[in-house]
Parts: sequence; C-alpha cells; structure tokens
Amino acid sequence: MGKKVARLGIVKDSGYLYYLDKQGNVSRSKMKRKDQTKKSKPELIHTLEYVRESGFLYYLDKDGDLAAAKMGAR
Repeated sequence: MGKKVARLGIVKDSGYLYYLDKQGNVSRSKMKRKDQTKKSKPELIHTLEYVRESGFLYYLDKDGDLAAAKMGAR
C-alpha cells in the first residue's frame, strides 16, 4: 500500500489510464483495445509539476489522489 503524495480529488472515467507524466503532471490516455489501430494522444488532467523520487511507483488511488508506493528489489 502506498502513501498519499498530493490530494487532487480527480474523478476517474472508465476506459482511461491515469499516470504521472515526465513533466510531473497528471495525464490520461485511452486504454487501447485489440480492435484499435490508432494510438491516442495523452490528455493533461492536472498541472502539478511533481518531482519524482527514484524507486517509487506513482499512481492515482481510489480517491483520485496521487499516491506513491516503494518498488521492491527482486
């Protein structure tokens, strides 16, 4: 389980993948289906400019807030 990094309250729509992009902003992309041939462009959801820490996985939790979980070494 991760810890909350930023309280955003983003309402997630089904069919989209939400993630922290390279600039540190929250973006979303339409999930690709096997019958799709065209790649969708990412859509900026929230400007945050968060600086990532190495060794953490960033995601939106069930409340729509940005959370971080430590990645385990295998």
